[in-house]
Amino acid sequence: MDEIIYGSAASIAKMIRKKNVSSEEVVRAFLDRIDKVNPKLNAVVQLAGDRALSEAREADRGLSKGDVKGPLHGVPITIKDSLDTAGIISAAGTKGRISFAPSQDATVVDRLRRAGAILLGKTNTPELTFSFETVNDVYGRTNNPYDLSLTPGGSSGGAAAIIAAGGSPLDIGSDTGGSIRVPSHFCGITCIKPTSGRVPRTGHIVPYGLGPLDSLTTLGPMARNVEDLALCLAIISGIDWKDPAIVPMPLGDPGAVELKKLRVAFFTDNGILTPTAETILSVEKAADVLSGVEMQVKEDRPEAVVRSLDLFYRLWMAYAEPWQQKLLLKAGTIESIEPSEDEKTFSTMALANLSEDLERFRSDMLSFMKEYDAIVCPVNAYPAMPHDSWVKKYPAYSYTMTFNLTGWPVAVVRSGTSSEGLPIGVQIVARPWNEHEALALAQLIERALNDWPKPSL
Repeated sequence: MDEIIYGSAASIAKMIRKKNVSSEEVVRAFLDRIDKVNPKLNAVVQLAGDRALSEAREADRGLSKGDVKGPLHGVPITIKDSLDTAGIISAAGTKGRISFAPSQDATVVDRLRRAGAILLGKTNTPELTFSFETVNDVYGRTNNPYDLSLTPGGSSGGAAAIIAAGGSPLDIGSDTGGSIRVPSHFCGITCIKPTSGRVPRTGHIVPYGLGPLDSLTTLGPMARNVEDLALCLAIISGIDWKDPAIVPMPLGDPGAVELKKLRVAFFTDNGILTPTAETILSVEKAADVLSGVEMQVKEDRPEAVVRSLDLFYRLWMAYAEPWQQKLLLKAGTIESIEPSEDEKTFSTMALANLSEDLERFRSDMLSFMKEYDAIVCPVNAYPAMPHDSWVKKYPAYSYTMTFNLTGWPVAVVRSGTSSEGLPIGVQIVARPWNEHEALALAQLIERALNDWPKPSL
């Protein structure tokens, strides 16, 4: 059974197509696993078991006639609850949507289902995704499968927890300040935050069109294996004629990357908060793996990185609260919008200065990448932390914020373990639109350092 529940989505799809196992058998295996682990995790908040089994039987009938819908034919997945799913409650962690069942799938969900994927259920997220802790007033708190007293991170914490525990092979997360990458790091799985403008956000609770915040939020796949990230990204990418920020850029092939020609910088400390010694060692270990294939690897850090936390905080304080209120009003959670004291303090000159500082930061970061193809660095200063600790340890999350500000693609893959037995991941950052290079490097690290213990649930 482990071959199924801990297999990659790609390997499961292959087994189904070869008729080594039926889609119905696979779906039942994952539903059984969710039934076993979810009471401890509270990761899956809406289950569509009957519908999933019906679709699995339909997939098996289609396969018997030679009809394959796509590369994920018959493969079960979960979806973060911030994304709309037709006929399934999509609360996004806010009380105003507690009974909201959309009539249409979000663009990424529709594309996955058209590719043959079968939706098992929805995974937990903080209200509107605006937190590094996965807890809300609708469904409560999600726990980390490696230690239930710890957070799986947020905002894609439900997705990361259930994937790590073998309850789903694939999910779609969203990332505004690290919400795909931090949970993947805390739970020992892999993910990619694509380049801003790669994947449509249509049908996500944080929509397109949020002014200066718009480019921060991206959608991307989360899985246990890097091969699934490339497979999924190819399915969900591309213009949908609704999200106006999406650019029709072609995706590269990770398998075609000439690794020896890549130039990689790595750093272990962003100058804001020094990580744990084990985190530093994990980054150095990943750099050693890359050095082992004779690519150019050098310890170096963009000078602009030290400005990340202050810039992200200023941007968030200036724009996030009014947008959060607008989204809560739209969801029906609040009845009216009340201007905050913080809003009144931002003069037009302060906003102009903020815009100038953001573009200078992006320019300085881009200039650094003239000499490099990729950067390897920590995901967070710490491994998984206790529940309710993220506000006090906010600077620890600055490592991911940097690359929301730039909008660059970032993969995360596990490269170490803490003394407590907790996973430690690293970020592999690539130039804009070069997801294939980040994935190629992530896969190289995964193959070299692939013997990680599963959660003991």
